[in-house]
Amino acid sequence: MSVGNQEDPGVNPTDRMPPISDADMTTEQRQAVADYAATRNTSIFEGPFVPLLRSPELLDRVQRVGEYLRYRNALPRRLSEMAILIAARHWSQQFEWNIHTADATMAGLADAVITAIAEGRRPSPMDEDEAAVYDFCLELLLNKSVSDATYGRAVAISGDQGVIDLVGLLGYYSLLAMVMNTARTPIRDDMTPTLERFPV
Repeated sequence: MSVGNQEDPGVNPTDRMPPISDADMTTEQRQAVADYAATRNTSIFEGPFVPLLRSPELLDRVQRVGEYLRYRNALPRRLSEMAILIAARHWSQQFEWNIHTADATMAGLADAVITAIAEGRRPSPMDEDEAAVYDFCLELLLNKSVSDATYGRAVAISGDQGVIDLVGLLGYYSLLAMVMNTARTPIRDDMTPTLERFPV
């Protein structure tokens, strides 16, 4: 079912929730930005966190979950980044895709796997652990559930904690994608909108 217009949220120039100047921030917003900078050890504040700043307590709680999921979850980094790319592809989220294709490449995910995900195809060939993650993610996102066989393969490669962290990755990066798609958060000038919209 198609609802509303189908503009590409990563390309549309109308940023509904642009950066808030320091002078216009509330005390709570300034503190949320400071906490983000301290947690992530960075001075860069961009992407989904710009619109999330409209709800500073939500931003604070979300970014702390994200810090664990992105940097310290139980999965190998290559598989984590693969799951993030699957979420970004599912939501056609250009900013998220651009950030994490570079991270996925650095983590050792093959270019052919990344390209297949971008095109909405099942990658072939894949390593056994990649196939288990791919099937788990696609089933959960598309079917809203996971079959016993697929669940068993995911547990075999990552254990119970890895499965829960995998679900967390899909949920967290889907949340960020929905925030950016709603806010029409633009990509950076040095990014290229490489994802095609899926047919509706």
